[in-house]
Amino acid sequence: MPLLCVSSPKGGVGKTTLSAHIAAHLAARGHRVTALDLDPQNALRLHLGLPLSDEEGFFSDPPRPWREALRETPSGVRLLPHGTLDPRKVIRLQAELLDAPERIAAPVRELLRDPGQVVLVDCPPGPSAGPSALVPVADLLLVVLLADAGSAALLPQVASGRILGHGTLSSRLSAKLAVVVNQVGLDSPLSKAVLDGASRALGPRLIGAVARDEALAEALADKRLLLDPTIGGAAEDLAMLADAVAQRLDLKPPGAAGARGFSALADWGITE
Repeated sequence: MPLLCVSSPKGGVGKTTLSAHIAAHLAARGHRVTALDLDPQNALRLHLGLPLSDEEGFFSDPPRPWREALRETPSGVRLLPHGTLDPRKVIRLQAELLDAPERIAAPVRELLRDPGQVVLVDCPPGPSAGPSALVPVADLLLVVLLADAGSAALLPQVASGRILGHGTLSSRLSAKLAVVVNQVGLDSPLSKAVLDGASRALGPRLIGAVARDEALAEALADKRLLLDPTIGGAAEDLAMLADAVAQRLDLKPPGAAGARGFSALADWGITE
């Protein structure tokens, strides 16, 4: 089944919040979802309902076999947490992953062998060694931007695909690129201008916009996900974003005739 990588060019844009809600919405619709946290902040576990005191993960010191690190979460999403590391060890880990990308690629390949599996990867912000093994074979690359001046300055790079690099490979990857603008305040002229600019620059690659909403902040503070779209605001936007992701990934309801099989494995040369 498909591989979705969620990334952002900078931190603090709500990438992990959106990753958690997309994963939980897909799980609530009956899909088997495994989320892989590659962000050293190790925060996806909190969004998906694991205790604050549970800091173990795939990259914990000493490292654990990935199958032993998998957790079932109250959200219905299986999670492979990053694990908490001190800053020096995070830097060392990045260097190790540059030399040994199989450490990440191998477990993802194993997960994708299950034709009923959806794999979501919460990538670290900015350039990083970890996702480099996965992004080229992802079915969808979802980039999260904020409705602010900093993200507006990045729109030309995102629209041209330069955010993914240069050359033939980046051109191929840009076809898989989609964007969501987070924390949109329609009472803010700047916010509206950024959203309008993103819509013009990105066209159909802009697949969602999520409102700035105190209800979402309160839910996160209470370790809850905002999954009821009937309350409107950010909750409705997040459900619509999950719909857009499912459509881009061509996900059919589980058990439906013609439900899609895996696709990312084909790029690894695995077709059984």
